[in-house]
Amino acid sequence: MNRNSVVMLPGLLEDAEVYAHQISGLAEVADCIVADLTRSETIEGLAHDVLAQAPERFALVAHSMGGYVALDIVRQAPQRVSALALLNTNARADSAEATQNRQRLIDLAARDFAAVVATLLPKQVTAKSLANTAITGTITQMANAVGPEAFVRQQKAIMGRIDSRSRLAEIRCPTLVVAARDDAIMPLEVLEEMANAIPGSRLVVIESCGHAATLEQPEAVTEALHEWVTGEPPHGPDVVAGTRRAPPA
Repeated sequence: MNRNSVVMLPGLLEDAEVYAHQISGLAEVADCIVADLTRSETIEGLAHDVLAQAPERFALVAHSMGGYVALDIVRQAPQRVSALALLNTNARADSAEATQNRQRLIDLAARDFAAVVATLLPKQVTAKSLANTAITGTITQMANAVGPEAFVRQQKAIMGRIDSRSRLAEIRCPTLVVAARDDAIMPLEVLEEMANAIPGSRLVVIESCGHAATLEQPEAVTEALHEWVTGEPPHGPDVVAGTRRAPPA
């Protein structure tokens, strides 16, 4: 892939800071833009927002909630997406239990948004990273910057998302799927399910890492994305630092 425009989609309660290391690491090979996912309260609407912000053709990186939006972008405008990277996300619809939990957080946000952030934080990182104030501080800062009103819109969008699994086989652009071994929110099996359904996709599993992979293991994520953008492994064909490449399905 030649030098490209790369549009990056943050997850729930995330902003551009979630990709700070990746933007820096890709600066020599790509022009990175972080989209705003705070305006609409449906996944389809958020996808439309991104398409309005994005160049005519672009590579797409998406973390967590951003992955739901990315899959809808590919559905709406496949001709505009040159390559796809899906990080710590899945293609399933929300479960009934997850929707109930989200509604409880929406109700809590109206009373005590700080409590929402505190509730989510231990699920986003490993126990080791929970003790890292640089990581937890960034997560908290991003959440406060997004704020409770946008949080409610994002949660409503996530709750109403469709099951995209039946459409994965239609994806034709080069696709990277990044999973984290210790992700409590997006277990490895749902990333494997997605990678197995997308023709020709590559799955990279990051070891010693939870849901906030771009912050917990930034070097490993950046190296995987660098190879995805350039087609050249930074450390040879079989090894990316801190990761395990899954064998082809």
